[in-house]
Amino acid sequence: MFENFAERPTAAVIGASGGIGAAMTRQLAEMPTIERVLAFSRSPADVENPRVQTGHIDLEDEETIAAAAETASRLGGTRIVIVAAGLLHDDSIQPEKSWRALDADQLARSFRINTIGPSLVAKHFLPLFPREGRAIFAALSARVGSISDNRIGGWYGYRASKAALNMILRNLAIELGRKRKDAICVGLHPGTVDTGLSKPFQSQTPPEKLFTPDFAATRLLTVLDGLTPADSGCVFAWDGQRVPE
Repeated sequence: MFENFAERPTAAVIGASGGIGAAMTRQLAEMPTIERVLAFSRSPADVENPRVQTGHIDLEDEETIAAAAETASRLGGTRIVIVAAGLLHDDSIQPEKSWRALDADQLARSFRINTIGPSLVAKHFLPLFPREGRAIFAALSARVGSISDNRIGGWYGYRASKAALNMILRNLAIELGRKRKDAICVGLHPGTVDTGLSKPFQSQTPPEKLFTPDFAATRLLTVLDGLTPADSGCVFAWDGQRVPE
């Protein structure tokens, strides 16, 4: 996997302490085609591999994003950047079931983490991509961010912030294509993965549709490996299918 680079690339994983991010970090570090993995996260990433270098990042703090990009630059840059962090719920936020639950602060936080954070990662990391040759920027999105596929409503903040992320990715892909014709910028839908993000909502998921983080990471990395610049700006699911806009 990832053999179609001019040289062994350095990969940067943002959100490397989360379920999918940690699995991606481990798998990338085990690939002989990858030079090293920069594992950035808000909480320390628990990955024991000499080819992994950990570092701090907070998607709500641009200074930490800029510092992470500077670290990557000092190490020679990167050709693969994956944003594997996101927010659906925590102690202060739950997905809204009705407009009655809409709250300005909660909506703003969803956008800060799910939309603005990945945008700022792109701002600081995309300039590290070489002018020529294959490079990939990807961010975890979600099928519920599809406007045309929304038939049941609810989850206002999460849906809207992921839909906004998808538009950001499309914009980034257009600009990136003008400056680096071999580069790719996409969103990724991992399906329902057995992590803390989906834990409260797994009861309605058939067992065969509830994926382990390792399975999701393997499938998403396989999808990325098979993309071309013509796919840039789109969102792809774990099975390689394009997610409706």
